[in-house]
Amino acid sequence: MESPIFDLSGRVALVTGAGRGIGRAVAEGLARHGADVVLVARSADQLETVRESIEADTGRNAWQIPFDLANLDRIEKLFARALEVAGRVDILVNCAGATVRGPSEDVTVETFNHVMEVNLTSALLLSQAFCKHCRDVAKHGRIINIGSLACHAARPTIAAYACSKAGLLALTKTLAVEWAPYQINVNAIGPGYIDTELTAPLKADEDFNRWVLSKTPLARWGHPEDFIGTSVLLASQAGDFITGQIFYVDGGWTALL
Repeated sequence: MESPIFDLSGRVALVTGAGRGIGRAVAEGLARHGADVVLVARSADQLETVRESIEADTGRNAWQIPFDLANLDRIEKLFARALEVAGRVDILVNCAGATVRGPSEDVTVETFNHVMEVNLTSALLLSQAFCKHCRDVAKHGRIINIGSLACHAARPTIAAYACSKAGLLALTKTLAVEWAPYQINVNAIGPGYIDTELTAPLKADEDFNRWVLSKTPLARWGHPEDFIGTSVLLASQAGDFITGQIFYVDGGWTALL
């Protein structure tokens, strides 16, 4: 018998970065557990594919809003549009992200700021809009921020990305403490190395792939579907007493000396 504490029926989730990879898998997983989903990403074509898949496979409602989160001054309007199409938002998943690889001594201010804006500032602005919505309708809410191994430790050539993800973890903890009186639980998930379109060039590099497998006790790359269980836990009644935490879904990476 399926446990009702994982049931998301009657709830609406807004998921950024939902066009592919982890964001798509999380959106589909939440829908399979009963949630309707507002899908946000830059590519309208990708969103249409995900929307059709969710509605056909789960029978849940799904709405697509093509949007570039680098447009910080329009994020409040994005959230207003989500409320317009869905009526409410109970779960916010900040998954969209950007990165640029290169020696730290060569990182430009423009590049650094862009990565910070997409990965961190947009999450703050969306969370603020979500918080105001929860307060206005006097109900609880859930925020799930998709972090990184870079929340735990750094590696060369990803200075802007590492700073943004470390900042996202600090934001997660801060909002969890500050918004607890509003019954808003705020948590993060830290992916290990995940097999997606974006990481395909890394996985194709034999030396890099060997290094990843040597650092991962489960000896494989993760899959986007590996994030469904943790996301459902944090979004559902099962996660009622969890806030301010990060859950590393990394195949044991952070446990290895």
